[in-house]
Amino acid sequence: MTTQEFIAAALLEDVGSGDYSTLASIPAGAKGKAVLKIKEGGILAGMQVAQEIFHHLEEGAKFTLYKKDGDAVNNGETAFTVEASVHTILKVERLVLNCMQRMSGIATLTNRYVDKIKGYKTKILDTRKTTPLFREFEKQAVRIGGGYNLRMGLYDMIMLKDNHIDFCGSIEQAIKKTNEYLATNNLDLKIEIETRNLDDVRRVLETGNVYRIMLDNYSPELLEEAIEMIGGRYETEASGGINLDNIISYARTGVDYVSCGAITNQAVSMDLSLKAQLA
Repeated sequence: MTTQEFIAAALLEDVGSGDYSTLASIPAGAKGKAVLKIKEGGILAGMQVAQEIFHHLEEGAKFTLYKKDGDAVNNGETAFTVEASVHTILKVERLVLNCMQRMSGIATLTNRYVDKIKGYKTKILDTRKTTPLFREFEKQAVRIGGGYNLRMGLYDMIMLKDNHIDFCGSIEQAIKKTNEYLATNNLDLKIEIETRNLDDVRRVLETGNVYRIMLDNYSPELLEEAIEMIGGRYETEASGGINLDNIISYARTGVDYVSCGAITNQAVSMDLSLKAQLA
């Protein structure tokens, strides 16, 4: 889904047959100005999306930008002002706020994780634990917060997780069949495989033909042992039960990546408001 398709669908959901509150009380030709106010500290995200939403309805909407995506912001600051038809402003107000509040919350939480392990080589990855049809914007917010995207969906990377392995019969079979499938269908996709213990790691190393090894629900001590076994032959990713309280102990192991579903599914929306600015 493109950004324009998303905006059209979101406005259709919200406006439906008409914004009757505005139609009933505001003359059709009225022009106005509104200000996006920041009501708590964090990392701002969604400025570009906000402008695209306004311009979707009114190409000539005029913005004055005071902040940009990725800026650290504080309560009381102004992100932007917009001059447009009052009907446009009132129609898109909630959609703009919903997108920016959600994205800013994700960027802020991601940045907390990134800042926590500053100085270590480990990078923060997101997951597919996202809101349906809003994934592109949530993953953009992760990048704005300093994190990295693992994959956009099921189509752009192979990830052989525990269920794939169990249904397939073994780690060896899962890797073998996947490589055969990619060769047969002329697909150039990286393969990541999940391991649950050191024996799984050993079997992956003996089989080869993967790009990254996921080390799922390992303690930091066990993770360190697994990374030593892998010896830099493949990229490594730790996942499962990692949070702000324990992430440093994982980063200390030298793991390449830590994937955190929490940065999207536990993020709290930032408090923002879009208010009429009267002369």
